[in-house]
Amino acid sequence: MPVLHSAIHKIDKKPDGSPAALHVSDTELVESQARDDLMSQLNESYNATAGKGWGFFHSESGAHPLSGWLNKYLTGSSDFLEFSTVAVEHLTRLMEESNLTTGGHALFCQYQQGLTEYLVIALVQETEAVTVTEELVLMTVNRLDLDHIRLAARINISEWQNNRQSKQYISYLKGKQGRRLNDYFRDFIGCQEGIDGPSETRTLLKAFSDFVESEDLGNESAREKTTNLVNYSLAQAKIGEPITLDELSELLDENRPEAFYDFIRNKDYGLPPEIPADKRTLNQFRRFTGRTDGLSISFEAHLLGSKIKFDKEAGTLVLRSLPTKLIDQLKRAS
Repeated sequence: MPVLHSAIHKIDKKPDGSPAALHVSDTELVESQARDDLMSQLNESYNATAGKGWGFFHSESGAHPLSGWLNKYLTGSSDFLEFSTVAVEHLTRLMEESNLTTGGHALFCQYQQGLTEYLVIALVQETEAVTVTEELVLMTVNRLDLDHIRLAARINISEWQNNRQSKQYISYLKGKQGRRLNDYFRDFIGCQEGIDGPSETRTLLKAFSDFVESEDLGNESAREKTTNLVNYSLAQAKIGEPITLDELSELLDENRPEAFYDFIRNKDYGLPPEIPADKRTLNQFRRFTGRTDGLSISFEAHLLGSKIKFDKEAGTLVLRSLPTKLIDQLKRAS
């Protein structure tokens, strides 16, 4: 993960209602192992944080100027420090207008991963930590709390420049700190929601379930494909990359690498070629399967406890919300 440019500024904002004090750095962060480690940890923490939204820039305007400033920097009309400075000044003004009490260190990092360039902007708080001095004395120090990032966004610069029709080149955290705080930071980025990650992931899993059923796979084969899908998707989420449907299709069946992708297109699930992986949805998805004496049962794990109840003592299942066709068949048979 080569770091191309990075800068840190600080916004002091007290809960007593006093105006925010902005401390602007006059230089970029110099190349060092500490800088690279910091930005690597920031990226890893961002990837690991569940609950993200995906979107794209509003048209550049006075209300949403960041995309214009970023474009000027990328086309050489300003340098990275100038871009980060004007951006953090705008962030501070929005913070004052919103009457929010969340200050912190504003981190700006442009880095490259493979052939793709990204820009991460995060507002990081400080927390206390204990260290041991050379004299073996305990000492309290402040450190950047990268384990609990609440406000952050990542812009896929390469996709934004090369595919302006995309609606998912920006990702941002949708934490539990409240909609007002989330909305203020998203307004700062100038981002509008484009792709609903959880919804797209649920649609993908529904398509996969339909595919498994249509293929009439055996239990072992169905479990193997389910494991491959979940492992691949979670691995993509871990590195902050989308699920690529043709790549997933090849992973599911090396002998018929286009089978799953063709199934999705022919059934018209409305999925784009790449979708953001939602970890919460994926972690809920596991299939329980069983077959004996003419009885075949298969269902997703997240249904257990809601539509399906398991009685351990009796070894029985109680099913709710049965498929309409099955209900009709049962009514006719009775």
